[in-house]
Amino acid sequence: MQIESLLVNELQLGSRLNAAVEHQRRGEFGLLLALLSADSTDMAQFQFDKDLTIHQKLYKKFELPQPQALVDDLSTTSRHNDNASVFHAQGLRQFHLQQNLTPEAIVIRGKHQDGIAQVLSNTSVLIKSKYENNSIQPDLLEDMHFIEQLERQRQISQTMQLTA
Repeated sequence: MQIESLLVNELQLGSRLNAAVEHQRRGEFGLLLALLSADSTDMAQFQFDKDLTIHQKLYKKFELPQPQALVDDLSTTSRHNDNASVFHAQGLRQFHLQQNLTPEAIVIRGKHQDGIAQVLSNTSVLIKSKYENNSIQPDLLEDMHFIEQLERQRQISQTMQLTA
């Protein structure tokens, strides 16, 4: 008999252990326990948060809030914390509370730093796209025969008469 997958911890068994105890199947219960890993670090309670870094684990263990963001980029996130409305509506104390619960970034800006953003705002769209490495394909005008041009102009004039 070939085992499909190895049993590591009790989460993989689901309710089979409970069913074996409830129906008094000692053999199945013993077999299931024997198939589990003997290493205590493989137990289910030690498997949570394996993908977290040490800093994230410490923040979670001591229930610390996440550090305040220094820069919030509006081009990547559509939502950012803005506690100004709390200050205007409810006053300074509520603002301090809200700032401690959900701190807003010290600097909120767009995709580019301030100097580059100023320069790009004074340039053409073509230069902006070249800076951002966006390739703009120019529209190639197709060579139309004179008769086709006249037909297209007639269709446009008819459309304009209908909408007017």
